[in-house]
Amino acid sequence: MESIDNVYEFYNGGAEIGRLERGLGVVEFYRSKEIIERYLHGKLNIYDIGGGIGKYAGWLAEKGHDVTLVELAPVAVDYAKEHMTVPYKAETGDARSLELPDNSADMVLLMGPLYHLLTREDRMKTLSEANRVLKEGGILVAAGISKFSSATWALSVYGNGNEFIDDDIYMNMLKREMSTGEHIKPKEYPYIISDAYFHTIDGLRNEVTEAGFEVTESVAVEGCSWITPDIASKWEDEGRRSRLLEIIRSTEHEETMMGISPHFLVIASKIERTDS
Repeated sequence: MESIDNVYEFYNGGAEIGRLERGLGVVEFYRSKEIIERYLHGKLNIYDIGGGIGKYAGWLAEKGHDVTLVELAPVAVDYAKEHMTVPYKAETGDARSLELPDNSADMVLLMGPLYHLLTREDRMKTLSEANRVLKEGGILVAAGISKFSSATWALSVYGNGNEFIDDDIYMNMLKREMSTGEHIKPKEYPYIISDAYFHTIDGLRNEVTEAGFEVTESVAVEGCSWITPDIASKWEDEGRRSRLLEIIRSTEHEETMMGISPHFLVIASKIERTDS
């Protein structure tokens, strides 16, 4: 079965429901919104491509923007439609071939597609489509997962919650991720993320640049905060959350932090054509 079919089954089975409302997902969602909001000037036409169950689409619609959610998994689209509090468009579609008009969006979000397409060819098709539908000067927000994220997490709980590193199957998965960026989910671990491509920050920036964008900002989303013991309970405490955010924000542009942050965002603008 092809990797994209595995991804389809994973998300069509409801894997994204509740993910950003628990554990480190709460930090990821909070921080991603904080970063995206820096680029929300005026009322925008925004395409949330591969937007899952509409967490970002719903938030943006509530802020008054015109939003179109395009998602591969029909179950996720149906969930988004059933739970939206402010209307926005939600439709099924493939990030590699969008049924959206040229030069029509002020902003495109790729919060998932680039780490669920294993081949560079497919990732470049997705970025090319984002470039096509964006207006000149429009903003791209592209999310990546660090190629070291599984390994650093497994080490953080090694012998204190799990023994995954002692398992050759899991260890071979980690070695492949760290050497090639390819995350292939073993059948023995059905609950971890579906097949994916894990980037370095340079790798993601290079792909975005090659697709005709000018990179504006590279940002570590969670930074090193994820190693905090029982981060969910500390996040609920306003004072402790403030301290965590101070650390994250003060290191968000630190290049050496990108590899240890589970997620990073590359913000870029579509290069404006100049008449010859």
